[in-house]
Amino acid sequence: MDETMKLMLVEDDEALAGEICVFLARWGYETVRVQRFDAILEEFSEAQPDLVLMDINLPFYDGFYWCSQIRRVSEVPLLYISSRGGDGDKIMAIAQGGDDYVEKPFRLELLRAKIEALLRRTYRYKVREKHVLGPGLFYDSVTHTLVSDGEEVALTKSEQRILRRLAEHRPDVVSREELMMELWDTDEYVSDGTLTTLVCRLRGKLKAACGRELIGTKKGQGYFFE
Repeated sequence: MDETMKLMLVEDDEALAGEICVFLARWGYETVRVQRFDAILEEFSEAQPDLVLMDINLPFYDGFYWCSQIRRVSEVPLLYISSRGGDGDKIMAIAQGGDDYVEKPFRLELLRAKIEALLRRTYRYKVREKHVLGPGLFYDSVTHTLVSDGEEVALTKSEQRILRRLAEHRPDVVSREELMMELWDTDEYVSDGTLTTLVCRLRGKLKAACGRELIGTKKGQGYFFE
């Protein structure tokens, strides 16, 4: 993404809202917290977010009501986050115009995955160029550059191709055969062992940039981004 994606968080649990905001900031998102729960539509109009995170149990009116109000003026993607996990609530959430649903308690990584999936579907032309891989770590598929805290990380042509394929298919597994085909027309001769070496080398560079493993292995199938 060439610009920060703005999220609006409608959550009256102060502790949870703060935790979500801190977590999402680490992944490059700007999160605006609703302050006036009797004027959510007004705050939505002021914020103009790219995505809404909506709790259901709220002061004044519930999340279903506010979702229906937002849908009168916008098709912005809306993700429910709620402790109400009954089928009836989930059906109502979708019927009122919600796009997805995460039941509390949830892992923050799951929330991020849901957010990224919604943003990719809704803004595929806007977000496909830059992939957020970790805190301060981005891959630009147009310039084929990996950037860590504003500094470019040197990659070989083969490493760039592996990274691009994994980033574009995240979080799905990319088979070794697909990666071999991706590398077939590079200047570097690629055997099965060479691919293993290239992935290992790329894995090391990513870990050095962000301090943790990013490329996972699905035994007998291929590789994926964590």
